[in-house]
Amino acid sequence: MTERKPPGMSFETWVDRQIAQAQERGDFSALPGAGRPLQNLDREETAYDWALAKARREGVDTGAMLPPGLRLRRERDDLPERASRLATEAEVRALAEDYNARVEAFWRLPAESRWAAVPGLADVEALVEGWRRDRPPPLPPVEPPPQPVARRRWFRRR
Repeated sequence: MTERKPPGMSFETWVDRQIAQAQERGDFSALPGAGRPLQNLDREETAYDWALAKARREGVDTGAMLPPGLRLRRERDDLPERASRLATEAEVRALAEDYNARVEAFWRLPAESRWAAVPGLADVEALVEGWRRDRPPPLPPVEPPPQPVARRRWFRRR
């Protein structure tokens, strides 16, 4: 515990005196990281940069931090990947139509600013064509092996 600042002494002088005494005692020698430069000291970090780096360290999806227009644009860019995991063409069409409905609802809202990103609609037919093209060819149906003819036993022939 540090002692209280004596009356009549300026705060800066009192702090400088405590630092000098700690240096004389060797409290600052052999600290971890001594002699290495501070990380990211040369760049200016905004609050957004800090929050983004923190979210990445914590494993949080950074797409949720985007404004709504940019979030929809990012989702449109991810549509082909999401469609590739679907099993039927109807599911792919439903995915694209759901996205387009949300974009149209976004268009009806008042703009946040003049510079807000405006997402575009997804091309449903192009998405379906890409899904068809990237799918592996369907496997031919496997026919069950023919059943052997059951032989009748001699004692059941009558």
